[in-house]
Amino acid sequence: MSTGVVVADDEALVRMGLRMLLDGEDDLEVLAEAADGRGAVDAARRTGAAVVVMDVRMPGLDGIGAARALAEAGCPARVLVLTTFDDHATVDAALRAGVAGFLLKTAPPEQLLEAVRRVAAGQGALDPDVVPGVVAAYGRTASRPARPAVLDALTPRESEVLGLVARGLSNSEVAVRLHLGETTVKTHLGRILDKLAQPDRPRLIAWAWEHGVVGT
Repeated sequence: MSTGVVVADDEALVRMGLRMLLDGEDDLEVLAEAADGRGAVDAARRTGAAVVVMDVRMPGLDGIGAARALAEAGCPARVLVLTTFDDHATVDAALRAGVAGFLLKTAPPEQLLEAVRRVAAGQGALDPDVVPGVVAAYGRTASRPARPAVLDALTPRESEVLGLVARGLSNSEVAVRLHLGETTVKTHLGRILDKLAQPDRPRLIAWAWEHGVVGT
């Protein structure tokens, strides 16, 4: 079965390009388009789409507000933000609104397709070009709260994986650093997400820095 997608952007040419790209894949199908956040929310609820690919800056209700509205309404659609803005404030606001992925519009088409599939599968996606800025910003602003007790549930190896993932390393980079297979790293990461009750990698990174897991 195809994964249903809603495309939301206030520029018609961008929507057309995204539709052509996504509909060109056998496993993806654009069910509706929207020119603003309100339209995206209505389209997602009407079509039952699995993923909403949405710009941040749109007239009326913006992408972050739309993501928040979908979450509050209990809509199962997962939001992938696609934007030209990579500042920390925008990324942080998007993650707090419940988005499952954040991708820059400069990303190559294959990266967008992979991100849509990852978000649909419940894995989340964070543009590699965004991670360093997120890590640096949290490193400057984190208040270093007391160590959360939930971290005691992690094994020593899982703690090592968490620390490296929080610094923005990919699974393959973590595997090289810890002399593990990439499949083993994925297994550890899955267990970490479960134990810390985090839905995906982007919010795991934000959680780790907010709770002082990684030192500056």
